[in-house]
Amino acid sequence: MIEERDLIEKLRRIERLFSGATTDGERAAAASALERIRQRLDETKRIDPPIEYKFTLPDSWSRKLLVALLRRYGLKPYRYRRQRYTTVMTKVPASFVDQTLWPEYEKLSETLRSYLDEITERVISEGIYKDNSEADVIDDTAKTLSVSNT
Repeated sequence: MIEERDLIEKLRRIERLFSGATTDGERAAAASALERIRQRLDETKRIDPPIEYKFTLPDSWSRKLLVALLRRYGLKPYRYRRQRYTTVMTKVPASFVDQTLWPEYEKLSETLRSYLDEITERVISEGIYKDNSEADVIDDTAKTLSVSNT
């Protein structure tokens, strides 16, 4: 199981990867790495003007991660009245989304989701029932009663 401190360090390594750090000294200076990304974003805004982006995310964990990334880069996340809670809007250059923001988000999201899945499996197995394997798949020709909680 990944410990919380190991997860945080892994997330920091991913951030350094996307910041373009090339030496050990640069890797140690997380603040300067973030500043380089912000400067790159400012330069990109002059060439590629910001446009409004709509991100539709699957869950609150993903939304929280994207909002944190946007704020770290000095971008303002928002949503319009009546939009779903998992919708995040921002104004950002398309090239920054394609080259930096979205690839970093995907890598961080994958790492975080893996950690959350591992914790969920362990808690369910230890606290509710040891066998947390998937439900059996059966032939669908038999009629079944369907129960929905929606």
